[in-house]
Amino acid sequence: LRLRPVKQVSSSSLVCSAYDFYPKQIKVSWLRDGKVMTTDAVSIEELANGDWYYQIHSHLEYTPKSGEKISCMVEHGSFNKPMIIDWDPSISESDWDKISIGASGLVLGIITAAAGLMYYKKKSAD
Repeated sequence: LRLRPVKQVSSSSLVCSAYDFYPKQIKVSWLRDGKVMTTDAVSIEELANGDWYYQIHSHLEYTPKSGEKISCMVEHGSFNKPMIIDWDPSISESDWDKISIGASGLVLGIITAAAGLMYYKKKSAD
């Protein structure tokens, strides 16, 4: 059984995924500050991998509030006790990649504009 960290797929949706488990019976619950969430919209998709193993994706429609601890709890027969995976609201690696690419493009644009302005001033002075 392989678990993936809880990730935010939109401003109001979190997803918890478990892969490569057998038998199919598995329970995925969402926790807010250690207590099971029962009132928020949850959708679950179970898929067969085609090799006797399964995967499950639980989507929570919820916008976490500042200071809340949101977790995904997975219960399966292969565990001695439930596995709890916490949602980490810090910026993901792919988001850092996007930010660094954008910042690099901005710096390159400023340098190009400055070089063009210096070239224009030099040409107009001649």
